[in-house]
Amino acid sequence: MGTTTPPRTLAEALRARGDESLAGLLRARPDLLGPVPNDITQLATRAGTRASVVRALEHLDRFALQTAEALAVAPDPAPYDTLLALLTGDGQGDGEGRDGSGATITAALPAALATLREQALVWGEDARLHLVRTARELLAPSPQHPSPTGLGPTVAEATAGMSPGRLQEILAAAGLPATHDPVSAVAALAGLFTDRTRMAELLDTAPAEALSVLDRLVWGPPYGEVTPNPTPPVQWLRDRGLLLPVSTRTVVLPREAALHLRAGRAHRVPEPLPPELMAAAERDPQAVDRAAAGQAFMALSTVEELLKLWNNGGPAILRAGGLSVRELKRCASALDVSEPVAAFWIELAYAAGLLASDGETDERYAATPASDEWLDLPAQERWTHLATAWLAATRTAGLIGGQDAKGRALSALGPDLDRSAAPEVRRRVLALFASLPPGTAPDPQTLLARLRWERPLRTSRPGGPPSPAGTSPDEATDLRSRLALWTVNESELLGITGRGALSSQARALLDEGPAEAAARLAPLMPEPLDHVLLQADLTAVAPGPLERPLADMLSVLADVESKGGATVYRFTPGSVRRALDAGQAASDLHAFLATHSRTPVPQPLSYLIDDVARRHGHLRIGAASAYVRCDDEAVLHEILADKRSATLRLRRLAPTVLAAQTDPGSLLEGLREMGYAPAAESAEGDVLITRAGARRTPPRTPPAPVPEGPPVPDATLLSAAVRAIRAGDTAARVVHKDTPDSTASGSLPRTTSAETLATVQAAAMTGSAVWIGYVNAEGAASQRVIAPVKVEGGFVTAYDHTADEVRTYPLHRITGVAELADDQTS
Repeated sequence: MGTTTPPRTLAEALRARGDESLAGLLRARPDLLGPVPNDITQLATRAGTRASVVRALEHLDRFALQTAEALAVAPDPAPYDTLLALLTGDGQGDGEGRDGSGATITAALPAALATLREQALVWGEDARLHLVRTARELLAPSPQHPSPTGLGPTVAEATAGMSPGRLQEILAAAGLPATHDPVSAVAALAGLFTDRTRMAELLDTAPAEALSVLDRLVWGPPYGEVTPNPTPPVQWLRDRGLLLPVSTRTVVLPREAALHLRAGRAHRVPEPLPPELMAAAERDPQAVDRAAAGQAFMALSTVEELLKLWNNGGPAILRAGGLSVRELKRCASALDVSEPVAAFWIELAYAAGLLASDGETDERYAATPASDEWLDLPAQERWTHLATAWLAATRTAGLIGGQDAKGRALSALGPDLDRSAAPEVRRRVLALFASLPPGTAPDPQTLLARLRWERPLRTSRPGGPPSPAGTSPDEATDLRSRLALWTVNESELLGITGRGALSSQARALLDEGPAEAAARLAPLMPEPLDHVLLQADLTAVAPGPLERPLADMLSVLADVESKGGATVYRFTPGSVRRALDAGQAASDLHAFLATHSRTPVPQPLSYLIDDVARRHGHLRIGAASAYVRCDDEAVLHEILADKRSATLRLRRLAPTVLAAQTDPGSLLEGLREMGYAPAAESAEGDVLITRAGARRTPPRTPPAPVPEGPPVPDATLLSAAVRAIRAGDTAARVVHKDTPDSTASGSLPRTTSAETLATVQAAAMTGSAVWIGYVNAEGAASQRVIAPVKVEGGFVTAYDHTADEVRTYPLHRITGVAELADDQTS
């Protein structure tokens, strides 16, 4: 086969890769597929663009990034040994008690370098490693953008433009022989700084104060400000080139000198291995599962209560979108939770498609039709629905109450709450939980340290990756850590974790899917009950979760007084009236309680129902604007005499009818507050029944998560993309014979119709490939390499190497044809 020629460009390096390696590159950097590159050269060009390189650097772990940063300050190209020396040091020690942990770094470097190669950030053989130019520009030092390594420019870069006379003065002060060649002078100075023996001798003569100045600059930033009349220690360093001028007031420690002081190490603390995830506590796995199941049950109860709270129409939507602070506080009070927790449940229900805007003119939030279907599901399936929606949601409830990049308050259900990194962070946090033995709760600080090691560049820094859309720079600086902490808290609220450890049902959800998670959770969830315990103090105790029909009816007939392992309901005149308004008769209520109570119905409760039912509907409210009708004139006299009725502005129209200058709804509420039990009636005189839970939004789909960059392509798309790139590369690089009418390289071949027909017929008979120019129906011209199979009826059927498929081309759209110089399609 002969000796393999080293690649001279990134395109040549990519061209030499196998199909699996190219597919790995496209999988790791899916932005390169939008759209599919025409050939390898275009793929290499796209892989070197700033936006794509920034995105690739953001996904490197700390040691892979440190390797790239070391290459950015190394010569280009750099041998493998030079790179290794920048990471391990020269073994001489740097005065800080470190030997460089060289064995660990040496073992970890091949994997980090393989990652950089796989993502096309580094190319070339070990003897000539090249960091792509854009990455070098992003990571290389400059006054405006200090290097992450803390190193400054080289001697050659720092002395560019310096006068020969000044160079001679530096050489003389450093004890170097004079030379009139500026290049030789720079090389001599750099050679001094890289010679450990001579450099040590020079520093031995330095004043102690000068060494203190170097200590402040050695690990960066390497730039310092000086006065027009510098102090003697600074002047000593300037005279010998240990500080070189950047401007009239700024000096820099050259890279070669800094590396000597660092014992050759590019990074102060190389981190070849990820921080170990420590355990905060170890618990019984079964106790963890039970605790998580109990919290899952509370999560379902809270969401159900939220849906009931907004059943007949929720709060109005702000003009800018979302809930007002007052409505959030009201919701938190009703759910008996803090405002941040209430915001989390509201956002979760919205993400799961259970709440949405009704789309009316007076726009409000309300339950969706999907919420009714969700309520009919078994408890374990309802939980997996919520957990799956939470895992995929990009809306981030933890941001609520803060401010966006423009200083505007972020409200629940409002805009600008999407953070595309949230799903990936949630899954990674839970994966780290799952990496520990069952029942083990991780230490949050080591968890955050591990996440920072895995994605150190997911922050905003000068010259680095931009802040995510909608975030302020301060927020972006630690957004990933904040998302991780929110994930820990929210997973405990949702029952993903129990007592700080990952539950087995959550492990099943992550590894096997919702069906297996529901099966694991089902035995741990309490069975719904079909009974309550009625007590003489007008309360009912539900010793566990109730079946939905019983719970729905009881929520209308009674008010929830307290929650916990058992729920306590209280019967009041208002709650009984609410049931009567919903169309229930007194006999229905008596029968309902007798059927579902394990204790006899207390006499006070029976009397309460009968008393409210006897008075219910005695007064009738209709639209006049509004009127009150009652067969008992004494009741109407009593109402008119009551001072509390003054705001209703009532007047008698007939012995049994009062008129009001207010709407029927306000009149109903006013009389109920006065202690009466009026009923609304229609224009025909029939009692109007108010059904509970009647308001629903039109069918709504849950909010779509905002993706973080292009989606990862599947295996089928990757295979097709690699074939297309290979085929396009073959067509772009194919060597063809010149035709009489061909012009410059890259132009379409031009032949007459007769020559075109004769050439493709001959190619079809011999099975050879030809090069054609083709103009499609839209007028777009292209070059193709085809192997004709059949020529008839004015069409040529051929295998198109460019598209990697069989196609049929009209002969009149072929501009010309040329034979290939060699068979290059095999």
